[in-house]
Amino acid sequence: MTPFILGLILFFAIHSVSIINKSWRDQMIEKLGVGPWKGLYAVVSLVGFVLLVWGYDLARQGSTVIYFSPGWFRHLTMLLMLPVFPLLLATYCPGRIKSFVRHPMLVATILWAVAHLLVNGRLADLLLFGGFFLWAFLELISMNWRSQRPVPGAPAAKFNDLIALVVGLALYSLFVVWLHKQLIGVALF
Repeated sequence: MTPFILGLILFFAIHSVSIINKSWRDQMIEKLGVGPWKGLYAVVSLVGFVLLVWGYDLARQGSTVIYFSPGWFRHLTMLLMLPVFPLLLATYCPGRIKSFVRHPMLVATILWAVAHLLVNGRLADLLLFGGFFLWAFLELISMNWRSQRPVPGAPAAKFNDLIALVVGLALYSLFVVWLHKQLIGVALF
């Protein structure tokens, strides 16, 4: 469980700098420069993510079961996951979806976390999905009071919504049918 907890701490700590102390972040960028700051951010994020994934794989095998979900929650989870990939893509392909949702990646993360909390009741699951839910929720709230940095992506266009929907739903289908089993080790059907 130690690598998992360390991964969670590293990953969420670096991703929460703007929520917790934006002025410190700005000072570090001024001191180090944009490139080195982004490099440091990327390295800490990657190390945290690798520890998180590896640690979660180890932790979930012997993790205590906190709750069991009714079988029909799987259907609710599948439904909640349906907009996740289109929302993620709408972040980088701005159109009406991004204008309407404002922060589609954070909304996608919240939906992903809630959907997975519905059907995964082990302690490791609660830490992983609950951690992502809490981080995305706090980040979403903090976006209302801090200045926004531009997100790199395609220029805004009316066809971006169609791209986000079609490619997003294709990715969702691919994940449901094959990738979830290949990447996560859990068959959905």
